[in-house]
Amino acid sequence: MSTKIRLQRHGKKRYAFFHVVVADSRAPRDGKFIEKLGVYNPNTNPATIEIDFDKALNWIKTGAQPTDTCRALLSYKGVLHKDHLDRGVLKGAMTQEQADKKFEAWMKDKEGKIEGKKDSLSKSKEEQEKARFKAEQEAKEKRAAEIAAKNTPVEEAPVAEEAAEETTETPAEEVVAEVKEEAPVAEAKEETPAEEAKEEAPAEEEKKED
Repeated sequence: MSTKIRLQRHGKKRYAFFHVVVADSRAPRDGKFIEKLGVYNPNTNPATIEIDFDKALNWIKTGAQPTDTCRALLSYKGVLHKDHLDRGVLKGAMTQEQADKKFEAWMKDKEGKIEGKKDSLSKSKEEQEKARFKAEQEAKEKRAAEIAAKNTPVEEAPVAEEAAEETTETPAEEVVAEVKEEAPVAEAKEETPAEEAKEEAPAEEEKKED
């Protein structure tokens, strides 16, 4: 019986997680399986990968074929690297102690990379939160400024000044109009005695002729 190490889907739509299982290659994807090796959840950042190292290594050594995704997961956890070193020990290329030292050095380097990635992700998350908080504060200040601008009363000082100018100009205009109206009357009064003299002159001449 040929066996495969593959993923078995679980969870909700658009939020799926997977079990890493060993199953018969002829069985359906979500059907019966032989043994569960771990869990893979791609929804977290970084992705959660939990695998039973010894069981997975044992199945690899007995000939179980992992799918492409499971191969990447097993390589990430060091299962395939450990199998490679054990094969080197069997061939006499190195001793078991050398293989163990190499594997420990590889695991330390891998853990350092994982921790560095977690730190960078946490820093980027903090920066994103700070940027979002700053944007929210700016939006609040802008709204407050707009509300304050709407609530401030309109200044009426220019209108009062215009009214004052109108009141100061009105008497002057009235005086000019009165002067214009009174001027012809004065002229008429001045011309009246002359006309009377002219009218009296012929009367005196008439008396002299008599």
